[in-house]
Amino acid sequence: MQEVLDFFAQWGNRLYETFIVDGNYLQLLTGFGNTLLITVCALLIGVAVGTTIALTKFLAGEQKALKPLAVVCDCYVTAIRGIPVVVLLLIFYFLILRSADGVVTGIVTFGINSGAYMAEIIRAGIETVDRGQNEAARSLGLSRVQSMRRVILPQAVKNILPAVGNEMIALLKETSVAGYVAVIDLTRAANLIRNNTYDAFTPLMVTAVVYLTLVVVMTRLLAAFERRLRESAR
Repeated sequence: MQEVLDFFAQWGNRLYETFIVDGNYLQLLTGFGNTLLITVCALLIGVAVGTTIALTKFLAGEQKALKPLAVVCDCYVTAIRGIPVVVLLLIFYFLILRSADGVVTGIVTFGINSGAYMAEIIRAGIETVDRGQNEAARSLGLSRVQSMRRVILPQAVKNILPAVGNEMIALLKETSVAGYVAVIDLTRAANLIRNNTYDAFTPLMVTAVVYLTLVVVMTRLLAAFERRLRESAR
């Protein structure tokens, strides 16, 4: 028991020396803020892009005019899912958004990357809804857009929520490579602190705990939201 207490006492001293004495906690806070900013903004872009692509591909089955757009959407999804996110990040930083800030580049890159996966998640959710629902809505006089917005999408959201939650968690962890484009995210901040203090254990373990805490919080919030949806359905 005394050995355990000594271990935590020593680690507490190392935490104090690593983060407080030298002021390295400021870098960690900066990295934490950038990680959350990139994750939230990229998620919003991913949902918007994914929803647009999924609806386009779904409606293209009924409207021939949308088929060329559906082909473009298929090419987009195939290309983005086939390119590693690190390579995509470097392409945007050095070739496409050369004058943009690293955080902006990260938001755009991760948003576009997430959009390809969100598109398939949302499309699969829409297809799980019985087609009779759409036919019934149309027979009541609703347009395609009204049928999709009022009947199909509300049911699809309940089906895709777990998959969307997994994509959120994956997106959060993918942002750990944002340091490739000079962004001080959590992982980059931990590496900078490690270089400054020559202490690898403390900053890396703290960063791992922060990521784990964020994932647990996101999982709990998503589970609570799912329960609310089930209660409202009943």
